[in-house]
Amino acid sequence: MTLTRYAPGGAVAAASQLAALAGAAALTRGGNAADAAVAAAAAMAVTGPHMAGLGGDMFALVAPPGEPPAALNASGRAGSGADAERLRAEGATSMPFQGDVRSVTVPGFVDGLTALHERFGSRPLGELLEPARRLARDGFPVSPTLAAASAGLSAAERSAAFGDPAPLVAGRRLALPGVGEALAAIASRGRDGFYLGPAGEDLLTVGAGEFTAADLARASADWAEPLRLEAFGRDLWTVPPNSQGYLALGGAWIAAQAGLPDDPADELWAFLLVEAARQAAYDRPAVLHEHADGTALIAPERLGPRAAAIRERASRGLADVYGDGGTTYLCAIDSRRCGVSLIMSNAADFGSRLILPRHGIFLHNRGMGFSLRPGHPAEYAPGRRPPHTLTPVVVTTPGGALDAVLGTMGADAQPQILLQLLVRMLRLGESPGEAVGAPRWILSREPTTDFDIWQADEPPLVRVEHGAPPAWARGLRDRGYQVRQGEPGDQSFGHAQVIRVAGDGMLAGAADPRSGDGACIGT
Repeated sequence: MTLTRYAPGGAVAAASQLAALAGAAALTRGGNAADAAVAAAAAMAVTGPHMAGLGGDMFALVAPPGEPPAALNASGRAGSGADAERLRAEGATSMPFQGDVRSVTVPGFVDGLTALHERFGSRPLGELLEPARRLARDGFPVSPTLAAASAGLSAAERSAAFGDPAPLVAGRRLALPGVGEALAAIASRGRDGFYLGPAGEDLLTVGAGEFTAADLARASADWAEPLRLEAFGRDLWTVPPNSQGYLALGGAWIAAQAGLPDDPADELWAFLLVEAARQAAYDRPAVLHEHADGTALIAPERLGPRAAAIRERASRGLADVYGDGGTTYLCAIDSRRCGVSLIMSNAADFGSRLILPRHGIFLHNRGMGFSLRPGHPAEYAPGRRPPHTLTPVVVTTPGGALDAVLGTMGADAQPQILLQLLVRMLRLGESPGEAVGAPRWILSREPTTDFDIWQADEPPLVRVEHGAPPAWARGLRDRGYQVRQGEPGDQSFGHAQVIRVAGDGMLAGAADPRSGDGACIGT
């Protein structure tokens, strides 16, 4: 059973206990939730290089007391050398996955970190980055997930990143001095210390014409209006496109109309939620791009017919459809009840597997989300942002008070996992620990892939986590789905973190046990 942790003051939850400790230390020194998120995110960039890092992207929501949340989009743009026609001439029909710099956009994480600090931080940036810099310089214990992921790298890649060709061993000390040097440069000069310093020079070299100095001088972090949708008596907030966050909100709204059973072990439970997720996302490849109208995508008049279709077919089968990944999530709430929901990502494990040579920093491969179809609004082109899976969520009460911050890793499955967490907490009243620890399902394909389940013409199959109620698989099969049982320890079911504000003001949070190293720490 996953324990719910309680705290009277502030709390931080992350997939690494060292990152959570760094964030909690910022709170203890008088910092706010933004300070805690900056410190925890920087530590995650050190301790979780397979999931995220200085070469990745970031999205965040900040919910100040008495104000609507603010949305931060720190996803990078394609470089000036982006050329879809050249890729098509090479015979490509989709973007490269790994090993090709064209799947790399200008990394947005450092821009996001400094933008978050500039607008909402209260402690000096150098102070907040110091725990991460110290972990990189002196070393940290390798987590079980990092050790397992490192086995998939080549000996040359491990040598370039970790200074040793052998796979990493859980619990052993790993120092990343190059990452520490990059953090020191950011502490000293802000974003310029990274993009216009030695790391930026490395990026230009690795890019071999994909990026220019002007690309690196242009900041990748923008503040935007968040999306909001009411469901289960709460207001749900997320970041707008190019994020797929609208799917979490739309799926929750549809689920609220679908007539869910009270017992999550009921065979209809998984079926109705799977259908809610599928109906919300049926046209994602066609409509998700950086200029998409997120408000229109979650309009009740658009979602209403899909909820009706699910209700009509619940007893008969599939409703008609109209027309392991490298990510980590953390959250923080401070004593003023300001909340930060932050997600950071390499996309795939270790991203593109291209490495900044002087720093050992992996570059993400978020550019794989671009389209190569001529004229598509998300077509690979200079200065564009690709469709993104990252989905942070904030929940507020009808009166505007902070209720919860939550998010998860899980590639295309992120909105599906969040849907299950939201329904368990808001519909069933489960505690964060109960909701986070409960078995999950995810939509999938065969062969298994984490990033293109919505490309299929037919409904994807459902993978059910080990230990889930047997009725889920039976009910799904009876209604037309193929079902695969997950193996124990399968990481594709996500690493979620949640912190909620209870009615008496106490904080209640949980870190996902699936990460093997997460923690929710209160102050």
